[in-house]
Amino acid sequence: MNTTAATPTFLDQSQLNYLSTNTPIYYTPKGSLLEGVPDQIFALAAPVVGYWILSGFFHVLDTSGWKWAEKYRIHESVEVISKNLASRGEVLREVLLQQLIQTGMGLVWIEPAPAGAAVDHLGNMLCLAGRMSSVVQWVLGPELGSQLLASRGAIGLYTLYWWAIPLARLFIGIFVIDSWQYFLHRALHMNAWLYKKFHAQHHRLYVPYAYGTLYNHPVEGFLMDTLGALVAERVSGVTMREATLLFVVATLKAVNVHCGYNFPWDPLQIFTANNADYHDIHHQAIGIKSNFAQPFFIHWDVILGTHMSRKDIERRRQELKEKLSKSE
Repeated sequence: MNTTAATPTFLDQSQLNYLSTNTPIYYTPKGSLLEGVPDQIFALAAPVVGYWILSGFFHVLDTSGWKWAEKYRIHESVEVISKNLASRGEVLREVLLQQLIQTGMGLVWIEPAPAGAAVDHLGNMLCLAGRMSSVVQWVLGPELGSQLLASRGAIGLYTLYWWAIPLARLFIGIFVIDSWQYFLHRALHMNAWLYKKFHAQHHRLYVPYAYGTLYNHPVEGFLMDTLGALVAERVSGVTMREATLLFVVATLKAVNVHCGYNFPWDPLQIFTANNADYHDIHHQAIGIKSNFAQPFFIHWDVILGTHMSRKDIERRRQELKEKLSKSE
């Protein structure tokens, strides 16, 4: 690995050795994550594969008749047949079409980029060191800041480069996806023409199920999911491999909120209030203009007053009963 960046004065030889020989557990020097498959292809294929693996798991639960799973279902299995207006075959065709469009757009948008040992990580860290030094000395003062940099500068630089910045990029990507989908999703409901022309197709699934997650009008699917993810990738500045993680987790989260099961031990549901039960409310008549947030967090619903819980539903029903009783 060659580097032309100047070495900051606070980094002595031992600290330089630390930076050049230590990498995080997630790092691999390989040029591609999967042997023989370029990373840009893997970034597009992994979300599709993840979609069908997780959807397949829930489909097995839907069709198995296993009693232990029934208590976690949000709706009775008969409701899927009686209330949904789209057949499973129709849903399958539309989902495959959207994934084909999504992959094609990704091939045009995402460009190959060096990865692993082809990236000059030491040089990147040395370029970052000057800015880190300025911030540390501004916060702590020149004397204390210089002492800290001399003793712990390499550890700080390592943590910033390998952990803090990648996590920040991922959370920016998550925020962009959540924001993009919330405001577009809300617009599709608030404008009658947009709803009838595009979004009504998705709500033909009154009772959501996992592989129906991407059952959308092709125009909506392109704008909501495909373009939203690509904008998040560009705005956040994630690397190719970080983008792969972002796309996969976003896909799994979207499938999970449509799965129709409320498992207490589901890791995709316990870390955020945006879970299958929360989104199920949106698919019911009473909540169709609430709970627009997807796929990660519900902050926009809370901030903008479109949040609805099961308790809110019960309260509204009770208020309606009281009004009807008074009118009699």
